[in-house]
Amino acid sequence: MRKLIGLAILGVVAVVALVATQIDLSILQRNLPERRDPVALRIFYGGEKRAFLANPRVAEIVSERFAIDLDARKAGSIEMVTSLDSTGMDCLWPSNMIAVELARKSGKPVVSAETVFNSPIVFYAWADVADAFETAGIVRRRNDGFLAADVAALGMLLAEGQRWRESFGLNIFGPVKVFSTDPTKSNSGNIWLGLLATIFNDGAVPDEAALTTVLPKLEDYFGRMGYMESSSGDIFASFLKQGMGARPIIVGYENQMVEFLIENAQAADLIRQKIRVIYPEPTIYASHPLIALTPECRRLEEALLDPEVQAIAWADHGFRTGLLGVENDPAALETASLPEAVSLVVPMPTAEVMTRLLEEVR
Repeated sequence: MRKLIGLAILGVVAVVALVATQIDLSILQRNLPERRDPVALRIFYGGEKRAFLANPRVAEIVSERFAIDLDARKAGSIEMVTSLDSTGMDCLWPSNMIAVELARKSGKPVVSAETVFNSPIVFYAWADVADAFETAGIVRRRNDGFLAADVAALGMLLAEGQRWRESFGLNIFGPVKVFSTDPTKSNSGNIWLGLLATIFNDGAVPDEAALTTVLPKLEDYFGRMGYMESSSGDIFASFLKQGMGARPIIVGYENQMVEFLIENAQAADLIRQKIRVIYPEPTIYASHPLIALTPECRRLEEALLDPEVQAIAWADHGFRTGLLGVENDPAALETASLPEAVSLVVPMPTAEVMTRLLEEVR
């Protein structure tokens, strides 16, 4: 009996061995994740993307799935593509496509550029300021419940030099200003410069011929600004810390409030009571292109365009997708309310015009 059992087991082993030799192991291998050689990448990135890059889920995907050892350093979007030494860097990640042309004009070895996210420029205002603007007809509440600013009316207000206390009855010193980052260093300030140029040009995107009319108004406006931060993250932080008297209204990115509410959930109700998000009409999109200075940077481009990473960027940070044909669902946002789409968008002036503007307001 034992001999029969032994022969049966031996037969089963032989059959299994025979079947195993017939299996195409490549079928199994095709289901395994691709193994990649690790690559070390050094990048400059705009400060508004700090929290995104620090997100543990994003860091894990970049490191584990794409085998990237990322050395990321914060820098102003404009200075990284113009004055900042980029020797040894693989990527630049500023916040507007104009920065790509500025990088080329500055002699940076641009290999490629791919839009990763989109984020419209918005105003952040203290509630009393937003209410005063609404009473004056500069701000209105849209049918979808979001606030919108008539930038033509706002531009006239700025050009006339109207004052907070005298014109609006607010306990704020001096003339009305919309505070921004330094346009020669940071992209949110640079976009505001481009939008103001359009406002001061009767709503038409200025060409070089229009600069004789536009430049004196811009020089006067920015000449009265005083100190300007060099990072969008820094001005948003100072806006919250210093209060209405120091920073009544600022220019920022739409996603900054989403990130702040996620990081400070305990203060969410208080922030919603005291601060208003206002959409300029028209506004300008910040397009956040990843600029490859070396071929190796394309690995990071692939990682950032990964659908899972894009979903995290929207749900956790409020960055609108850079993927063609993909829409963002506001229901995915747990802490903030954003419109599904942003309309009434104007383009930035050309790189040549922006270069002239930057030279004059520097």
